[in-house]
Amino acid sequence: MAQVFKTQVTEDFGIEHPIIQGGMMWVSQPELVAAVSEAGGFGILTALTFETAEGLADAIARTRALTNRPFGVNLTFLPTLIPKDYGSLIDVIVDEGIKIVETAGRNPEPYLERIKAGGAKVVHKCTSVRFAKKAESIGCDYVSIDGCECAGHPGEEDITSLVLIPATVDAINIPVIASGGFADARGLVAALALGAEAMNMGTRFVATQEAPAHEKVKQWYVDASETDTMYVMRSLRNTERVLRNEIAEKVVELELQGAGIAELAPLVSGKNGLRVLKDGDTDVGLMTAGQSVGLVRDVPTVRELIDTIISEAQQIAGTRLAGMMS
Repeated sequence: MAQVFKTQVTEDFGIEHPIIQGGMMWVSQPELVAAVSEAGGFGILTALTFETAEGLADAIARTRALTNRPFGVNLTFLPTLIPKDYGSLIDVIVDEGIKIVETAGRNPEPYLERIKAGGAKVVHKCTSVRFAKKAESIGCDYVSIDGCECAGHPGEEDITSLVLIPATVDAINIPVIASGGFADARGLVAALALGAEAMNMGTRFVATQEAPAHEKVKQWYVDASETDTMYVMRSLRNTERVLRNEIAEKVVELELQGAGIAELAPLVSGKNGLRVLKDGDTDVGLMTAGQSVGLVRDVPTVRELIDTIISEAQQIAGTRLAGMMS
């Protein structure tokens, strides 16, 4: 589909549409990433999905076999029981000439010089204005600001995208990407109106034909409403938004009883979440999802999804809103 919205992100990233597929553990794999980029958006591989530098290099090669359009790599710096070899992953990113790197979690400053030495620009995902200011001060090129509606880790301040995005745009001088609560054309127009240069979607892309998730998981997303997510691990100040199921309810019950990480770890293990994605058993682990899951009503191809969003956004901006002007 022809370009409709021209923003700093479309220009800098070399893409047609200001739609970015968020880095999602196990889901952001070559088939999905390439499909997003082929449809004119920007796909992002998640480095930690592949565990080793060799695995990441193979994923980059597989993505390039599927598309010659730009895509990026996500590096999430989070505390883990087993230390990650971020140095070797960054070596692959640099050696492969990846030009956009999305960082998340802990402060990426110790790694920035090495990442940017390869010519990459860094998008740091933040959950508050103060973190966005810090990202700008250390040399990040973009901020992806995550409202508390988002899937995964929303931070601890519970500021919605409607407030957090313009507050961030007002506070920093680098471009802002809107993340958290976006799933359709209305969200795209709203994100641009709030001052963002693109919208980042994660939850919506899980329910697409190319996403590497079991059909039962995709149907779970379709059936869920905006009230079917919940917070877990808030007592540990490591809050995560997930779909409501038996495991999530059990985790919160244990938290209320004062359980610590040792007791919760077997329930919140990422390996259980991978089982959910692969096997479709929706009660064996946690499954992250944003409140935008309530806007997911079908499982289209990625191209169908992106084309629909852009077409409807053009109609909203060019017809509906223009018609309201006196």
